[in-house]
Amino acid sequence: MASRIATVTNDSPVGVVPQVLIVDDSAVARAVIARTIDAQGRYAVAGAVADARAALAFLADHRVDVILLDIELPGIDGLTALPDLIAAGRGARVLIVSSSCGEGAAATIQALTLGAADTLVKPSAGELAGRFATILDAKLARLLDEDGALIGDEPVDAPMPVRRPDFDIVAIGASTGGIHALSQLLRAIPASFQTPILVTQHLPGSFMPYFAAQLAVLAGRPCDVASDFMVIKPGRIMVAPGDAHIHCVAQGDRVIVQLGREAVLSGCRPSVDPMFATVAKIYGRRALAIVLSGMGRDGSEGARKIAASGGVVVVQDKASSVVWGMPGAVAQSGVAQVVLPPDDIGRL
Repeated sequence: MASRIATVTNDSPVGVVPQVLIVDDSAVARAVIARTIDAQGRYAVAGAVADARAALAFLADHRVDVILLDIELPGIDGLTALPDLIAAGRGARVLIVSSSCGEGAAATIQALTLGAADTLVKPSAGELAGRFATILDAKLARLLDEDGALIGDEPVDAPMPVRRPDFDIVAIGASTGGIHALSQLLRAIPASFQTPILVTQHLPGSFMPYFAAQLAVLAGRPCDVASDFMVIKPGRIMVAPGDAHIHCVAQGDRVIVQLGREAVLSGCRPSVDPMFATVAKIYGRRALAIVLSGMGRDGSEGARKIAASGGVVVVQDKASSVVWGMPGAVAQSGVAQVVLPPDDIGRL
């Protein structure tokens, strides 16, 4: 049976039934993915096209909530087309669905850096049902539920920026959508900025070496994957490994990292909360904490400790976030002194 393709125009209300555009050069994949989406009954397939040019033409006349994008496309590949599709999508989230996004794949980090909301490995045509369908449904739900900032989450007015002459540490927490936000933030920081930067990004450990290499290029400064007893040094970035939290520990006149694998309230590992909590203890009012796009509430408890110790808390604004769960939780708790887009945070 043919899949139901919703008829959507610019005048159609978006958000009542979330609309999905499928971009895949395989007719079989388009059909199976469309049937999978229809079977859930929670979303409508607005269109299914075979290449990036057709997708851009479709988006010129239609509004959608999510774009499912393959990387290996005829003509313009998905990664090359991604920035244009994000712009043409006018707020639509892009979920990369590609066999190129396996565990540890460079394409995954590249896609997330360019602004994709998430990635999903596309199996062979014969395996597009079953577990793939379940994971696809879960990822769509995460992008379209209340934490996804498409419904719910009232915006919080941005306070006036609080300026300090200097900080001894910058600690950044992020999850879904955070890699793109982090790339925007780091690009805006001048090379003369020598304050050490700690980053906890929810990401599997197999991606971390390439992620660190990407951050080094984006920021124009060295970036290390944290390990036990590593010294926090000026002019460098340190990222949490995929299976452990960053803990800051004073050792004489220097600060080192110790990794922790304890369970935390958010259920995340690595988690932003232990990093923020130990940063607050060691650096106090000389700490700057930043929370970028991400699902859930990880970082909100740690942000309270940063604020209580006199440090400054900055969060990404709702409009620029893929998911406003993490920054939104901090903003709504009242401990964020600044709410800005990522590039403005970098300049601040």
